[in-house]
Amino acid sequence: MTASPLEGVRILSLAEQYPGPYATLLLADLGADVTLIERPNGGDPARKQKSLFSSLSRNKRSVVLDLKSAAGQESLFELSKTADVLIEGYRPDVMKKLGLSYEELSPVNRRLIYLSLTGFGQNGPYRRRPAHDLSCQGLAGVLFQQGRTGHPETQFQLPLADLASGTLAALGVVSALLARERTGHGCYIDLAMTDSLVSWMTPYLYASLNGRPMAEVYTDEPANGTFACADNKLITLSIVQEDHYWQALCRATGLAQLASASHQDRVQYASDYRAQLAAAIAKETREAWADIFSTIEIPWGEVLHLNEVATDPQLRARDLFVRLSPEDGGEWHVKQPLQFDCYKTGIRLPAPELGEHTQEILSRCESSGTRLHRPN
Repeated sequence: MTASPLEGVRILSLAEQYPGPYATLLLADLGADVTLIERPNGGDPARKQKSLFSSLSRNKRSVVLDLKSAAGQESLFELSKTADVLIEGYRPDVMKKLGLSYEELSPVNRRLIYLSLTGFGQNGPYRRRPAHDLSCQGLAGVLFQQGRTGHPETQFQLPLADLASGTLAALGVVSALLARERTGHGCYIDLAMTDSLVSWMTPYLYASLNGRPMAEVYTDEPANGTFACADNKLITLSIVQEDHYWQALCRATGLAQLASASHQDRVQYASDYRAQLAAAIAKETREAWADIFSTIEIPWGEVLHLNEVATDPQLRARDLFVRLSPEDGGEWHVKQPLQFDCYKTGIRLPAPELGEHTQEILSRCESSGTRLHRPN
């Protein structure tokens, strides 16, 4: 293994909080040189949540610029001349008001790839509406079951819109870099968090748009869920349509009388069958069921606490957790999951202090040659 896949790619990131930082985390782990452009007096608001910021900001550098000032705008303008990618997460038209839109930066760097990551995109009646993850989930139909029943539920803690859009932003950047190899010039990318979740909802929305039954996408199988064992530990079963898995499960749990139930029967009597299955699983410990389910080879899994995840033998075998050297703080980090056979990826640097690299990067910019001022 020699170089990293994105070695030499320079990225300026003005996208804060979670989606933009997750996108640039993936890109930085793949070797890109990511510089955070942070506001004075605190920087990225995520810095107030240390674990959130530190986990997403490794392998990056920090420059503080006041983009409300002429000097800050000029500095970003200069940095953009040698950048490959600029990612921003402001509401529509903010960068235009600052004189730093794609239309203003592209003429002096035709190779620049410019991605705007917002809640609702650059057009449409909601374009200026502020948004966080849950706003996007509701609009994209992710919460359709709550809408159908009218019963609010406890929200899932994983920010789906942030992660979906962050992942797609990284894909968009890599796609644009590949296209640039053919065309020689960059492009503008408009990505909305809500649109990203709408894409994730493709099978559900396809069925809805075409008047198809939701059962063609998802059915309520009794052995697809979470169950409590005798030791109060939880276990998951994920049997959805496969008769052979269901039959093996029924025999192993003492419910042989249900083994012949077809998929249609299981859906029709899901509540009753699930209750019988839950009662059977509650008779043995999770360790006992783990041995049984592994032997009969059905899809199952432990429900782990966060402090158990890093000690799981499968996840340890995948080498997903890395500790930085004591000189770099000695903190543990979670690796990005792509494993290449011929490229290096990984964690090189801890999250930067606010403005840690301002002088270094701006001095390099000033010494790179004649400054090309913005056209009038």
